[in-house]
Amino acid sequence: MEIDTVLWSRLVTGLTLGFHVIFATLGVGIPLMIAIAEFIGIRKKDHHYILMAKRWSRGFVISVAVGVVTGTAISLQLALVWPNFMKLAGNVIALPLFMEVFAFFFEAIFLGIYLYTWDRFKNPYLHWLLTIPIVAGAGMSAVFITTVNGFMNTPGGFLMEAGQFVAVNPVQAMLNTATFSKVFHVLSSAYLTGAALLAGIAAFAMLRKGVSVYHKKGLNLMMGVVLLFSLFNTLAGDVSAKFLAEHQPEKLAAAEWHFETERGADLILLGWLNAEHEVIGALHLPKVLSFLAFGDFNAEVTGLNEFPLDERPPLLVHYLFDAMAGIGFTLLAVSGLYFILLFWKKRHQFNLNKWMLRIIALCAPLAFLAVEMGWFYAELGRQPWIIRGYMRVEEAATSSPSVRILFFVFLLLYIVLGTICVLVLRRLFHNNPAEVEIEKWHKDNPDDVTRKGGHV
Repeated sequence: MEIDTVLWSRLVTGLTLGFHVIFATLGVGIPLMIAIAEFIGIRKKDHHYILMAKRWSRGFVISVAVGVVTGTAISLQLALVWPNFMKLAGNVIALPLFMEVFAFFFEAIFLGIYLYTWDRFKNPYLHWLLTIPIVAGAGMSAVFITTVNGFMNTPGGFLMEAGQFVAVNPVQAMLNTATFSKVFHVLSSAYLTGAALLAGIAAFAMLRKGVSVYHKKGLNLMMGVVLLFSLFNTLAGDVSAKFLAEHQPEKLAAAEWHFETERGADLILLGWLNAEHEVIGALHLPKVLSFLAFGDFNAEVTGLNEFPLDERPPLLVHYLFDAMAGIGFTLLAVSGLYFILLFWKKRHQFNLNKWMLRIIALCAPLAFLAVEMGWFYAELGRQPWIIRGYMRVEEAATSSPSVRILFFVFLLLYIVLGTICVLVLRRLFHNNPAEVEIEKWHKDNPDDVTRKGGHV
């Protein structure tokens, strides 16, 4: 029986990207949270925030270790699974791939110094300064790898001669039309997701063990960051929509099930399609798609029927887009509600409300789900192209039947890695709860200003 190598190539890469994006998001988002917590701890002379930075950095190291393995797997798969893509575009994307590795090692060097120099400086701000290259390195890793994805969507920086890319300008290829909107969206969503995870952990701990000063401070801090980056992420979504409307109209049309070119186009939420591609049971927001795409309620939006059938993205991207956007607005609403209650509720300890804590805890996995949906939308929405307008996915994939074996090898690897990661994190934090470390600090520092940091 003949093996569909293109399908298996998609499955291998989808599996790896779906697993890797979890740790890549943590790798970008968590360093900023560590830096914020340590800075506030030093500024306020509050050991609770210092302890947050210490504990978060321990967990961060584990995620970095797993991320290194999955990132290496992606590099390997580019050569093994997509050899024709690398043959055509290797000389174009080599620079950002190298710079991504350089940025990671830059981050790793300072991360090692940071971890081993706690309490080694007389001026604690010197230790905090080490977080700056860590945050920068993590962010630049995301920037460089995102430029590769941007190039695949809006290729440039070369000439095409005899089926090959020549006269390559790698910097121009990196600074392609898609770079700004994609980088903005990737960074804002990574910081948002990192904050949502840490807020969710604090809320979950308060549900299980009761409200403590340590977790309450962590929750307030991270919910503030969630609110801030929810706003940035909403702006990034608006920038991305306007980019798609101008440069990838078929992708926007598929996501919104917008089939006919028209002015004053409606935004379609939810619903389903019948056999005639008629939208059933959807919520229509009049003229909102035109405004989202061009900032004008009466602007003309190109319909999907303007494009050849074999160049249209799969219509299921509509559900991915709705899920991603819906979760983003949910995080914005929850964080906004949290602070409305915090500032206006008369009851001092409003966040003892278990429903609010449950919602915040639920927002953590939802944030990761939004990241997954966003990346699958980005990749599926580019179909059938691997390099838009130049190479189709079936032209880029390997023809080796061994790719099926490769899928199961990587599946086993990710199961093992995921299991080990969970077990190590559980042992690291479950067997050493924050309350134990706080009490130990109080015993060693009886005159500390945060002495009241027990349960409330």
